[in-house]
Amino acid sequence: MKFETTAIPDVLLLTPKIFADARGLFYESYNHRFFVEKTGLDISFVQDNHSRSQKNVLRGLHYQIGKPQGKLVRALAGTIQDVAVDLRQSSPTFGKSVSYILSAENCQQMWIPIGFAHGFVVLSDVAEVAYKTTDYYAPSEERCLLWDDPEVAIAWKLDGQPILSPKDAIGKLLKEAELFA
Repeated sequence: MKFETTAIPDVLLLTPKIFADARGLFYESYNHRFFVEKTGLDISFVQDNHSRSQKNVLRGLHYQIGKPQGKLVRALAGTIQDVAVDLRQSSPTFGKSVSYILSAENCQQMWIPIGFAHGFVVLSDVAEVAYKTTDYYAPSEERCLLWDDPEVAIAWKLDGQPILSPKDAIGKLLKEAELFA
């Protein structure tokens, strides 16, 4: 697997070695030993999440304060624009975002460490997204950064207005949000 740093060095893009033939394809989507070797992070994933969404559904930008989560995200079916926003006040990239297109075809994954808000928008008719987390979901700790905060200025690849959950529609602006040190 190839690990690439992004414009925010702690966020990584992972590209697996794909073995394809007439039968289909195979790739190793996660190997703990290799992850530790490449990142220096000896973390444990404790929960796997799976969502299925239609085109233009925008989920996020989510994060947890008291029980923060690192996330390893991939698209199992379809295509998404995956986004991470740095919420670490002490970081030189505070308030900045990175985004990558993750798809069932490119098999890429994004590592989003603790201290980031995460979200994605579905670009295909339907997408299924799976992600591993480093801590359990804690509803009382969940926060939401407003998806269209002008200060963060994410260049979403939307086709019209996004389809949002009620809680995502009322996320906080960066200047009002609870942040990481």
